[in-house]
Amino acid sequence: MASGGDGRLTIIGGGILGLSCAWQALSQGCRVEVIEARAIGAGSSGGHVGALAPHVPETWNPKKAFQLDSLLRAEAFWSAVEAASSLPSGYGRTGRVQPVPDMATADRLAARVAESRQRWPAGMAMRLTDDPGTGLVPPSPTGLWLRDGLSARLAPRAALAALAGAIRRAGGVIREGRTAQPQDIAAPVLWATGTDGLACLSRDLGRPVGIGVKGQSALLAHAAPDAPQVFAEGLHIVPHADGTTAIGSTSETRFVDDRPDHQLDALIATARRLCPELARAEVLDRWAGLRPRAQSRAPLLGAWPGRPGHFVANGGFKIGFGMAPAIAAVMIDLILTGRDRIPEGFRLAR
Repeated sequence: MASGGDGRLTIIGGGILGLSCAWQALSQGCRVEVIEARAIGAGSSGGHVGALAPHVPETWNPKKAFQLDSLLRAEAFWSAVEAASSLPSGYGRTGRVQPVPDMATADRLAARVAESRQRWPAGMAMRLTDDPGTGLVPPSPTGLWLRDGLSARLAPRAALAALAGAIRRAGGVIREGRTAQPQDIAAPVLWATGTDGLACLSRDLGRPVGIGVKGQSALLAHAAPDAPQVFAEGLHIVPHADGTTAIGSTSETRFVDDRPDHQLDALIATARRLCPELARAEVLDRWAGLRPRAQSRAPLLGAWPGRPGHFVANGGFKIGFGMAPAIAAVMIDLILTGRDRIPEGFRLAR
């Protein structure tokens, strides 16, 4: 390892970034131990939505290029995880449909469609259409919908279970209900500890690096497993392969606690208004949690300043599942070989 050690890596945190990095390290011949303070997916990765949706292609930048690379890696990444674990992740590139609210918006979307054709692979680009297809289709005042073939979905809890299964079958160790202090762990160590980790970094570096933002989601008993996901009025509606449909999520910087509340009721009501097929769907589960949002709004990746052999992967916020395959690749490359491919804007610096 470039950072020293005997081929071992300790990863703190059992969410999507920690487990993805553990799987990548095992795939590259490393011995891995994951330490999780509560349980796999107990933090922000344990929701329902699982929308792997791209950034808009206008004003292209390194963050968008990195995310596109990760979204394109996802199919092979999750296929390998499923093969190793014999468990489903719920992954599928089913696309996305968005109603176009007015003709002025339709005119503005022409540039977005053109950029997507330039930046995204052939066959995945956006298009304006008057035929949205079948599935959960919200009404459109203009009779137009924006479709894309790049967006994908997975079931977060199933994906984490599949990752944990793959890690264990490959010889990795996962210890749940354990805590760890930096001084007690031999390097190299990767910290992927979400909102708590952002608070720890802020204290250590003497400046705010990020906060926890409350999100809420719900899982409904509605089967549309092959339908595209819906994005309308800021709401994601994601049909899953197991016959459920997820809706979410809120983004709350002011909150009393991290439990589901009346804002989730409003979210469910909006989803049912947009897609009347959901009107009688039973609510199977409600979730709320704090998602780690970095000050830069990009993931924080790299060496922990002032702690040799310690590294950080944090700040996934709403795009952690979509970014995970590429984050795992660059972080394990950095830790094992010293090769630094972290995009500018993602770097954790003092």
